[in-house]
Amino acid sequence: MTQAPTPTADTVRRLVRTLLKDSLEDRADKADIAAGPEVRPVAEGGGHSTWWVGTRHVLRLAPDREASLRQRRELRLRDLIRPHLRVAVPASVAHGEWAPGLTYTLDTRITGGTADAHDVSAVGEDDLAGLFAGLREVPVRQAQTLGVPRAAPRSLGALRRMAVRCAERLGTADEFDPARMAQFTAPAAAQLVAQRGTAVLIHHHLGSEHLVVGADGRVRGVLDWTGAAVGDPAEDIAGLAVAVGSPAAVRAATLAGYGARPCLRGLWLARCDTVIRLADRLEGRDGDPLPLLRAQLRRAWETIMLERVTEFRNGTGEEP
Repeated sequence: MTQAPTPTADTVRRLVRTLLKDSLEDRADKADIAAGPEVRPVAEGGGHSTWWVGTRHVLRLAPDREASLRQRRELRLRDLIRPHLRVAVPASVAHGEWAPGLTYTLDTRITGGTADAHDVSAVGEDDLAGLFAGLREVPVRQAQTLGVPRAAPRSLGALRRMAVRCAERLGTADEFDPARMAQFTAPAAAQLVAQRGTAVLIHHHLGSEHLVVGADGRVRGVLDWTGAAVGDPAEDIAGLAVAVGSPAAVRAATLAGYGARPCLRGLWLARCDTVIRLADRLEGRDGDPLPLLRAQLRRAWETIMLERVTEFRNGTGEEP
């Protein structure tokens, strides 16, 4: 297999200069381009695939052929979902190949920070509710026609068993009280299985880095749709619980019309995931920063009113 070239600032600048000359009419933009656009990688370290281009654009370079396939699909998917969402979805001003078989897209930049930089306000929660509601409106067949895969629901029972073991190890390291897992029993996990016929289009990675939040707490946009799938809506509720806190995530899902079952399922997916990931990090199997994983654990384990007032009838799977 041929190794993909490593993009450098010079190669990115040359590519962007050509792209913007061909695609933009604004004179100020063209003057900036003639002088050479300022480019810098979004993330530190090697293997850069996402670059800031001036103040208005973002260049994303697919590092391999599989990523190129996902990026081509994402371009079509964004056009499909944009009319259904109240939050912005990036728009591509140019796309093609930056190396043989490897794609790029030059996107307009959505102004704002990440959910780690700005807290989501009450109005921002309404924006998130609109996101959930809009995704439910996207025709599943059309999404699948574009190549969006179907993702099977995860087993919450199996995830719970793994999280219980990880919680014990975190307790030994004085990172988490394992007794907190006792409130999530095996029968409770059995009651929160994903129900048939509820699959919708999901982002499938609603991390804080993919939410663009303004200083006023409004959610301005959602980035990176390459991992989108047709699947369990509880996965997106879980992603939000980790990104912005369980109370805000559940309130947004409730405003969008989701009932207690998917909300509680998303809550416990998030809680189990954060316990497992922090344990993996302490044992050297996860490279994410400890402060980030601790913050995610704290957000996912924030108490919500719904779990205090909702009960499930034993053995029926029915909400009271």
